[in-house]
Formats: sequence, C-alpha cells, structure tokens
Amino acid sequence: MVGIGVDVGGTSTKLGLFTEEGNLLRKWQIPTDQRNRSERVIPNIAASIRTVLKEEGYHLSDVTGVGMGVPGPVQPSGYVEICVNLHWRDRYPARELSELLDGVRVELGNDANVAALGEAWKGGGEGTKNAVLITLGTGVGGGIILDGKIVTGIHGLGGEIGHLHVYEGETEACNCGAYGCLEQVASATGIVRVAKRRLRKDQAPSSMRELGETLSAKDVCELGKAGDRLADEVMEQVGNYLGLAVSLLCLTVDPEIFIIGGGVSKAGAYLVEKIKKHYDRYTAISSNRGQIVLATLGNDAGIYGAVKLVL
Repeated sequence: MVGIGVDVGGTSTKLGLFTEEGNLLRKWQIPTDQRNRSERVIPNIAASIRTVLKEEGYHLSDVTGVGMGVPGPVQPSGYVEICVNLHWRDRYPARELSELLDGVRVELGNDANVAALGEAWKGGGEGTKNAVLITLGTGVGGGIILDGKIVTGIHGLGGEIGHLHVYEGETEACNCGAYGCLEQVASATGIVRVAKRRLRKDQAPSSMRELGETLSAKDVCELGKAGDRLADEVMEQVGNYLGLAVSLLCLTVDPEIFIIGGGVSKAGAYLVEKIKKHYDRYTAISSNRGQIVLATLGNDAGIYGAVKLVL
C-alpha cells in the first residue's frame, strides 16, 4: 500500500508518493491553474495522481489515502470558507478529490499546519510528538503539533502565528486588518520594511543603503552576519519580536521543540541566536523548555505532512 501527499500552492502544486512507512518513492509537481477561480485545481490533481500511479505500477486500490494541504483555514468538517490565493469560497476540497478518485480516503489540512506536521515527523523535529513550526517566508505561517496531531482549534485559527500581536504603535494595517502583527516585522517583506524604517531614522553608514529598492531580507541577514551595524541591529529587532512570539507560544502550549522554517531560516545559526537571546529573556520562568531548531525538509515539508494525515 502507498500514500499520497499533496501541497497546493498558488503557483504550483507539489505531490509525493510514499510507502506506508513514510519513505518518499517519487515527487513531482504540476502548475496550479488559477483560471476561472481555480476550478481545475482539484480535477488536475486527480488526473495527475492517476497518471503517476499508472506509471509506477499501482492502482487506486493500492492507495491508503491522499492527504492534502491548502492555503487557507480548514475547519474540522473539511469545510474551507476561503482560500484567498486560489479564489476559493465555500468548498469541500477533500470530498471533491475523493469523488474524482473513486472514493479513496482524502484528508485535508491548512498548508502551514501540514508543513508543521511534516517537520515534526520527518524533519527538524523528527522523533518528537509536540512541536511548533514558524515559517518565515513572504508571510509568517506556522503550525502547532500536540501528541502527534495538528491543533487547528474550533474555527481553524489555531497556528495563525503570523498574526500574533507583538508590538504597539504600528500605523499600517497588516493584510489581516490588525496592527502590529508578527508577519509585519518578521516575514521576508517585514524584515525589509523594518530595515527601510531604520535607514530613514538613522543616517549611519550601511551597505543596505547602496541596495536601494532591491534590498531583500537575505541581504539584511547576510550584511548583519558580515558586521554591518545597522543590518545587525535590524536583525536584533526582528529577533526580539520572534523571541517574544516563541515565548508566548512556549507559555501557552509548551512544546518539545520550536522549528524555524521558510526562506528567512536560511540565515541559520545567526537567526536562531537572535531569537534565542530574546526568548530566554522573555521566558525566564524556567530553563527547562522547548529548544529552537531549524527546519530540514525545505519545500518537501508540505507533502510529508500531508501524507502523514492518512498514514
């Protein structure tokens, strides 16, 4: 028997064929067709699964189940009220895919929560059953895993880590409509935003100025590592906000481990040290608490976590 993991993204959909033990046999991807409110996304996934199963010598009867992560809140019933990036509203994607695959079991989860499950299972948190993943990409996502299961909450809002309130005085609204969210200061775009604000306030020399509008979060991290004072101070500020968020999560769910993923995590130990410094300061109540590690599965976290939903 085999399982299939599906990670639906706005541009491409990643898929993986796995053994029941969680060994990846084959991975592939297909474009995410967003025409006509992405009406072809689920049929295209079904067609691709059928094609690959045939190529690999399997039948639908050999499939234990299909797990799927989608970019939006998923209620326990499988109901998806909205997926902004896919233009979906009021859908039951798992039910739709199951019908196209002759009734094969399909389980659904939010993409960030599913990635957290993947990292806890086979990635940076391998061997743990209680983990929190914080993904630092274009936005800030995350997921909470307790006793090996995703915590979604009654309304599907569990793990919306990017919208934790971490600072006062923000005058620009986050994409969610609130002010002072972690996503506004710790995502890739948020780090650039913090850097540009700092450059306007402090006229000290910095190589960040020379990059102008091309300045990226990667640039800020690399310059900070290299000794650029302003860049390092920007990352210290980012580390403060992330440390506060990790502390709040620690004192709420107390996981074994915190996993930092997403593109910004490529800054490695430099970023982890910044976060840990402030995490330690905000969580002085005990030194016996979850440690911070880096994610290891990269873009495959979603398919690993998705298939774990059905294995």
